[in-house]
Amino acid sequence: MMPTRDQKLWMLENMLVSRRLEERLAEIYMEGKKPVFNMASGPIPGEMHLSNGQEPCAVGVCAHLKPNDVVTATHRPHHIAVAKGVDLDRMVAEIFGKATGLSGGRGGHMHLFDPTVNFSCSGIIAQGMGPAVGAALSRKLQKKDGVAVSFLGEGAANQGAFHESLNLASLWKLPVVFVIEDNAWGVSVSKAASTAIPNNHIRAQAYGMPGFLVKDNDPIAIFDVAGEAIARARTGGGPTLIEIETYRLAGHFMGDAEGYRPDGERERLAAKDPIPRLKEQMKANGELKDSDHDAIVKRCDAAIEEAIEFARQSPYPSPEEALEKVFV
Repeated sequence: MMPTRDQKLWMLENMLVSRRLEERLAEIYMEGKKPVFNMASGPIPGEMHLSNGQEPCAVGVCAHLKPNDVVTATHRPHHIAVAKGVDLDRMVAEIFGKATGLSGGRGGHMHLFDPTVNFSCSGIIAQGMGPAVGAALSRKLQKKDGVAVSFLGEGAANQGAFHESLNLASLWKLPVVFVIEDNAWGVSVSKAASTAIPNNHIRAQAYGMPGFLVKDNDPIAIFDVAGEAIARARTGGGPTLIEIETYRLAGHFMGDAEGYRPDGERERLAAKDPIPRLKEQMKANGELKDSDHDAIVKRCDAAIEEAIEFARQSPYPSPEEALEKVFV
């Protein structure tokens, strides 16, 4: 299953929105945190996990999704939120902790929630898997259209929730797709030091579902495999496990010294940056002109700056609101 030119343009644009948004957020995050880094200072306090480098995972999968399809993501969620169509203004306002944010500033960047496009994420490892299975079960029981997709990291494949979720999804033949974003590092622990098998997609066999490995962080290959898995789910074929070899171009979080990386690893990964790779591939195929790319970048930057200005100008929630929406 090959994407059309329009689908490739959509993937390229959403990858650029995510990357350029995170570049701006990284700049703003460091405001008030120099010369001595203090995570609590500045307009964006707390941890910040960037997804730069992992954008192909989001666009290759979400290109096949509809608004009523459910997506659960990880603590590194920006690229997936962008590709799923989460409102950019309210997403950035939430990251700033403002009252106009998706959750009124309560959740921050690791707990984005947009029910208008059925997107959520969590800072708890593997936490989104159970809700994705539940969403898929609800669709099946109510005979409603829609699939669920659960994004997770390779470290989450060693959690109990992973095995419980795969077991029930296969037992009940649910319309759910599990997508492992394998960036090779669980914080500072390598996959080789934490996982007994070289690739997690082979675990699908134990639960009677197809398992696929997509190498080299290739958005076109991800699109192909994800398209088949999502089509299978929509037609009653049950769940699929997809493992994607991806990588993060920065640390686990802002401020991470990355002393655990082997010498030269960051440079080798940067040389394989998936965004310029897709751009050059499309140019070579006659699918993209420099003027097309410039127009996309201009459109992305305008939307990003508008969202940042919206967030900066928005009010903070009042202290009293901390007691609201605690129980529903």
